[in-house]
Amino acid sequence: MNKAQLVEAIADKLGGRQQAADAVDAVLDAIVRAVVAGDRVSVTGFGSFEKVERPARYARNPQTGERVRVKKTSVPRFRAGQGFKDLVSGSKKLPKGGEVAVKKAPKGSLSGGSSTRTTAKAAAKKATAKKTAAKKATAAKKATAAKKATAAKKTTAAKKTTAAKKTTAKKAAPAKSAAKKTTAKKTAPAKKTTAKKAPAKKTTARKTAAKKTTARKK
Repeated sequence: MNKAQLVEAIADKLGGRQQAADAVDAVLDAIVRAVVAGDRVSVTGFGSFEKVERPARYARNPQTGERVRVKKTSVPRFRAGQGFKDLVSGSKKLPKGGEVAVKKAPKGSLSGGSSTRTTAKAAAKKATAKKTAAKKATAAKKATAAKKATAAKKTTAAKKTTAAKKTTAKKAAPAKSAAKKTTAKKTAPAKKTTAKKAPAKKTTARKTAAKKTTARKK
């Protein structure tokens, strides 16, 4: 029996082929989503679906007999319930058409005490939360990179400004020293000429004494 035949088998009970197809799709989608998320879906009397981790191992190629390493992987697994096993083995008689072959599961019999729809919604919420966290992490990384780039630019500009100031100060220092030396040279000869003019006063004093002596003789 394939999916189309399954839909046809339950169409009369659900009021039409479209309703039956929607019901089958909804049930299968909910089971697949729950198992992928790592949850265990258990249907009383029918069986349970779960995700199983297979560690890395070595296997043999059936065609060549060569030993091949198989990576770690996850696989879905279905375990039939006791009621299903009893019907298949023949220990219990299969009820006639129109009767329920598997007993209805009581409320809360699914893993986690929730329906398959709730499980599917939880899986969707987890996926959305992961995407949101990834977006936030990316935005935070971009902001950090921008801050680092801005800080690096400011540091480089400050270093260039400091170096320029030091260069200007070095250039200005020799100019000031040269100006001081020039001023000192100009000032030095002036002092020497002043010192040479001092004997002129003695000559004037001698002329005055000579005049006094001449006046006495007369």
